[in-house]
Amino acid sequence: MPDGTAQREAALRIDVVSLFPETITAALAASIPARAIERGLATLTAHDLREWGIGKHRAVDDAPYGGGAGMLLRPEPLVAAIEALRTPESTVILLDAGGETLRQERARDLAARRHLIILCGRYEGVDDRVRAYVDLELSLGDFVLSGGEPAAIALCDAILRLVPGSIDAASLDEESFSTPELLEYPQFTRPPEFRGASVPEILVSGNHGAVAAWRKGEAARRSAARRGGAPGRPAEPQGKAPEGERGR
Repeated sequence: MPDGTAQREAALRIDVVSLFPETITAALAASIPARAIERGLATLTAHDLREWGIGKHRAVDDAPYGGGAGMLLRPEPLVAAIEALRTPESTVILLDAGGETLRQERARDLAARRHLIILCGRYEGVDDRVRAYVDLELSLGDFVLSGGEPAAIALCDAILRLVPGSIDAASLDEESFSTPELLEYPQFTRPPEFRGASVPEILVSGNHGAVAAWRKGEAARRSAARRGGAPGRPAEPQGKAPEGERGR
């Protein structure tokens, strides 16, 4: 972790609230996310929701009114965590299956913010009253996870690699979704032939203009075939205050 000076100067602060905070820090302690943190470009702190739990047992969940399977996270611990961590620059994010599907445009937007508070759901979800204190709800897609931790890890990774200085800018310019409508073009390395499949001749021609045109065309063809031509359509705003003005 960076020293206190680096933390004060970091462009982005991320606080993740989870019942399993160790999973967050362990997963992001290597590669590009770790580099961003080590360089003081961002700070990442994972908090145990039970810090704000109720009573001597630090309870955070209870049975749902009206019956049904499983437990829900209670509003008091979650809202207490939000209020303890929130600043005027905060954006509070709830990871929820019904949220906006995360796309690259949203990741870029969040990487430009100053402070993110990410709430990880668990069990059957959260008491619906928590949503009044949240600025944005995000989902990785239409499938079910055991909790919000894997989604938080994916979200933080997507964001941290976009913080300036985390990764070579040229790499960002050429990867999938650098242009919202396009997947990345096919890539090849050695050997020049593998089990009868050869590297396209144009890539070893030395003609940089022709290579660039080929890559652009292949990216368009791949995008149309795999995503119907719109793999990275911009995220749709939810109409909630982007700078943490709701539910204070």
